[in-house]
Amino acid sequence: MRAIRSHIAGGTDNPDSLRLDLDLPEPVPGAGEVLLRVKAVGLNFPDTLIIRDKYQFKPPRPFSPGIEGAGVVEAIGPGVSRLKPGDRVMATGQWGMLAEKVVVLERNCVVLPDRVPDDEAAALLITYATDHYAYKLANLKAGERVFILGAAGGVGLAGVQLAKAAGAFVIAGAASAERAEIARQAGADALIVYPRTIDTPEAGRAFTNQIRESAPDGAVDVILDPVGGSYAEPAFRTMAWGGRYLVIGFTAGIPKMPLNLALLKGASLIGVFWGAFNDAFPEESAKLSNELAAMHAAGKIQPLIGMRTPLEDAREGFKALEDRSIIGKIVVTL
Repeated sequence: MRAIRSHIAGGTDNPDSLRLDLDLPEPVPGAGEVLLRVKAVGLNFPDTLIIRDKYQFKPPRPFSPGIEGAGVVEAIGPGVSRLKPGDRVMATGQWGMLAEKVVVLERNCVVLPDRVPDDEAAALLITYATDHYAYKLANLKAGERVFILGAAGGVGLAGVQLAKAAGAFVIAGAASAERAEIARQAGADALIVYPRTIDTPEAGRAFTNQIRESAPDGAVDVILDPVGGSYAEPAFRTMAWGGRYLVIGFTAGIPKMPLNLALLKGASLIGVFWGAFNDAFPEESAKLSNELAAMHAAGKIQPLIGMRTPLEDAREGFKALEDRSIIGKIVVTL
């Protein structure tokens, strides 16, 4: 069996951090587990953190990164009743997907309709499930105003599509006109091109005004933020009374938020950690994942795949993810 494995902590600048290993033993499914022959793997920002030992957990090395993918069930372990060999599924795990075969929990698998291709299935779960869960936490309603940071990234584009499917007015923020146009094509109602850095109070106020000028009645009800950094506080200042700020990630760094803003606006900061939710409440999480599969089958959501690369060139996919050179999802095919 072949697999991409992390042997030492580091990014793509270190040739030993990710290697294609050959002739590895195949894993064997245990109780409640299934063995998948992997067909496609979606890369995500947490993958770049895991290989650097900067994520919430540190797998023992060597390990294969990759937290979501699609494949075919080859074997089942004791106690598995819902799946059978031959089923096509999309699945998640804490790591391990960048291998020809992987063992995953049955409860983390969603059966795929025949018309859903493997590469799109591999790009569907993490980003869309995160945003779907986030909007459920926010109790997003039709007609509400949603501002999305990083709207051309994987989480951002999923957020645009899901907010539109919910009937919201969507303001998409991106760091370039090209990226903003991608968000418009995904359904955004208004676009903001913001600076690549906000390093002065004046720049922060300008960003706040950009959002207000784009929002009906000058305020937003929900903010979806996978970016953080210096963008967070200026965005929070645009919240309407009772607004909900969805904290998803920190590609621009962890922000310092003056909490008096939440008090003055009666607003909520809501942490969104879909992985922990999936582990703690598997039945509820499975329901949301099945809702996503149905939405995709109905044409309401459609992942944008910006790059496909074979397993042996997975390092190139990681590099593109690290330097943000690709718009849309990066998928490794097997």
